[in-house]
This record gives sequence, C-alpha cells and structure tokens, in this order.
Amino acid sequence: MRLLFLVLFVLVGLIQYPLWLGKGGWFKVWDLQRQVAEQRETNEGLRARNSALEAEVRDLEGGSGAIEERARGELGMMREGEVFVHVLPQNVQPPAVGASVATGGAAKPATPARGGAAATKPPANVRANAPANAASTAPRH
Repeated sequence: MRLLFLVLFVLVGLIQYPLWLGKGGWFKVWDLQRQVAEQRETNEGLRARNSALEAEVRDLEGGSGAIEERARGELGMMREGEVFVHVLPQNVQPPAVGASVATGGAAKPATPARGGAAATKPPANVRANAPANAASTAPRH
C-alpha cells in the first residue's frame, strides 16, 4: 500500500510539473499577462503623445498662430516693434547691464581694428532684434 501511494504521488507530481512550470504553465501565463499590461500602459502613453503631435501638426498647417508661438518660445523671435520684457523670479538679481543700455541710450560703437570689423558683443541679456531700451530689467530711479 505504501509503495502504491508513493507511485501515485510521483505520478501526480509529474502531471503537475507541466501545469505549473512547463512551456504553457501558470507561471509563464502570469508573466505574459504582466508583460501585456505593461505594454498596454506604454501604448496608451504613446497614443496620447501621437494625438498631441497630430493636433500640433493641424495647428501648424492651419494658421500662423502656432508657428508664431513656436518661433517665440523656441527661437526667441519677436515681431517688428514689439518690446521684450523679461520677468525675473523673486530673490534673483538682474544681470549687470552697461549704463548706456540701462538708461536707454545708444551704445558707443567700437573702433574696428585695421581693415577688420568691430569685436564687440551685445550684453548677454539683450536680444539681437530687440530695441536697446526694451531689454533692460534694471529698475529706473
């Protein structure tokens, strides 16, 4: 009787092995279900990104508003006659600005070296296409 019980126990174990640990076993199924759930989350994020990109493409094709917004935000461009105002966060000191730019006066031209162009650069906080007096963030007294 004891031998029969042992043989049946081994046979049940052999039958259960493919069910739990085999190629199509429960552990493999649970792992695949987890992978499918992760992929669905990834796909949802990509769908949201794709719809945002499609909306941006429609805006860019449909009018100049989106193009202007992109030129302003990414390239720092301005329209003719606009004034650039840079609002600094609290507790941040404004960058040092030359006296002529801060007071709205014209900067003195540098004398070019022989046969060469002037080697001066505008201050870091002044945009190339902004009026000289618009770039100042220093308070006037």
